[in-house]
Amino acid sequence: MKWPGLAVASLSMLSTVSIACESPTDPAQEHVVVLHGLGRSAASMFFMAKGLERAGYDVCNIDYTSSAASIEELAANEVLPAIERCWTLRPERIHFVTHSLGGIVVRQLVADGSLPHIGRVVMLGPPNQGSELADTLVAWEIPETLHPPAARQLTTGGDSLPRRLGPPPFEVGVIAGDRSVNPLLSRLIPGPDDGKVSVTAAKLEGMQDFLLLHTTHTFMMNRREVIARTICFLRSGAFRSVTPANAGVHLNSRHGLPLSRE
Repeated sequence: MKWPGLAVASLSMLSTVSIACESPTDPAQEHVVVLHGLGRSAASMFFMAKGLERAGYDVCNIDYTSSAASIEELAANEVLPAIERCWTLRPERIHFVTHSLGGIVVRQLVADGSLPHIGRVVMLGPPNQGSELADTLVAWEIPETLHPPAARQLTTGGDSLPRRLGPPPFEVGVIAGDRSVNPLLSRLIPGPDDGKVSVTAAKLEGMQDFLLLHTTHTFMMNRREVIARTICFLRSGAFRSVTPANAGVHLNSRHGLPLSRE
């Protein structure tokens, strides 16, 4: 099988990222759910899931039909049952690593009361304040049959679903990108953006930490630094911890992760 982004990712086998993390938890006792974004699949999160596994986490990379239903329906009817199938006994605490729409799905699950023991959450390129691209879908009156139901819910208005969900009652770290390879879409987005989501829209009131990287929306989850920073946040609740080297996260070609530096 050809994994998405593999051709780009394989160009940086020699790169190494070393990031120190404060107060590392024991990954062997930690469980992580990985959620892809709109129109993608679990395969798009393969490298992220593999990096988490190699760091010692018990990982469940969930596949859900993100283009088939509303966010509420996806959360209740697909993602929650999939989480329950991941482990025979539900762990006391579950962390999440999400890309794009996946972050909004987690916020919806928490709002529904479905995740009472949620751990830390890392969101990659999330439209936490909605998406200007969704605004365009509505403004141009594009027929609903031509775009996913969830996309129409991601507008930036105050009554849109992401805006109604409010501040998170859990520790969340957000990684946003400011590199776009799609100038046409970026013309529709005010300010710096990753080609799909603006830096401003990715931010969330009450977030524990925020990191801006020069990366694109589509492949940010494949970057070695993004994976290392994600692991760091899951361990310590911060992306930029400064500690002795023996508490660090080290990802290089020895881990079998041919990841992208974009």
